[in-house]
Amino acid sequence: MPFGTLYGLAAEARNRLYDLGILPSYPLGARTISIGNLTAGGTGKTPLVALTAKLLAENGEKACVLTRGYGRANEAQFVVVSDGEKVLADAAAGGDEPVELAWSLLGQAAVVADANRVAAAERARKRFGTTAFILDDGFQHRRARRDLDIVCIDAMNPFGGGMIPAGTARERAAGLGRADIVILTRTNLVDSTDTLCENIFQLAPKAVMLRASTKIGGLVRLEQFSCGQRVRAAEVFQRPERPFAFCGLGNPENFRKQLLADHFELVGFIPFSDHHRYCQSDIEAIEKKAVKCYAESLITTGKDAVKLTGLNFNLPVWVAEASVELDDEKTFQQMVLG
Repeated sequence: MPFGTLYGLAAEARNRLYDLGILPSYPLGARTISIGNLTAGGTGKTPLVALTAKLLAENGEKACVLTRGYGRANEAQFVVVSDGEKVLADAAAGGDEPVELAWSLLGQAAVVADANRVAAAERARKRFGTTAFILDDGFQHRRARRDLDIVCIDAMNPFGGGMIPAGTARERAAGLGRADIVILTRTNLVDSTDTLCENIFQLAPKAVMLRASTKIGGLVRLEQFSCGQRVRAAEVFQRPERPFAFCGLGNPENFRKQLLADHFELVGFIPFSDHHRYCQSDIEAIEKKAVKCYAESLITTGKDAVKLTGLNFNLPVWVAEASVELDDEKTFQQMVLG
């Protein structure tokens, strides 16, 4: 039997045990919103986590993002990535996505990394007085009980092309039946979502379905990003001349397509594996290829930028900050705020 089939059966059996109450789930002691995927990475989830945390903070909640922090040195370790006022961990200790979130949520939400999110929530409530949790990548983390389940589906690759390891699906599409909200992401990068919406409705007839478009909402120079200086999505920015792009994401091709859709005139692109840790030889290889393409600048993502501290560049480096727009913000806000 193929390994992907075995993986799918194991996921279904585990979900069934939770559905029957044989495996217990635990409340986190505050309103809990899970934002996750059916697939492993690359669905545009991080901007939605940030949007949700900001919405909660703007409405008087003391928000905290709970995340595993994939790719960090010790995923079992409890790490306060940010207390909401300062970023307290680097990407090696806290994970690249948690640190990226921490920078974008300064003054609005704490960020905590721990594989045991139930225990982490208790420590966060005591330390920060948390009144609302956001479970980052929490759809399969059923041990933590949630009040709202949000699932992101990438319109460019909805169901991952099969189960892990043949594809990127963590569970079968039928799992969408647990969702309260299904958000189709990157809808502006495909011709139509009509057929996909019909398929999702069959799988999750009780869920609210929203569409999200993504764009490059701002640019910031790498040295400014490292100092915590942000560029707001509404700010008008000038695109760099002849940029050469690089990134290490779950689906790096999505970054290239997003840049092209937003009219960046790329001269080249290098993808790396998800959570790639950069060293100086990587930078030398990137710049060597960029120079051959007559590039005048480099451009990357926030997730990559947090791992570039201390590395030397000859070309200017720009960090592209993603933003997301929902087709029905009012419904989203009402459901998030309960």
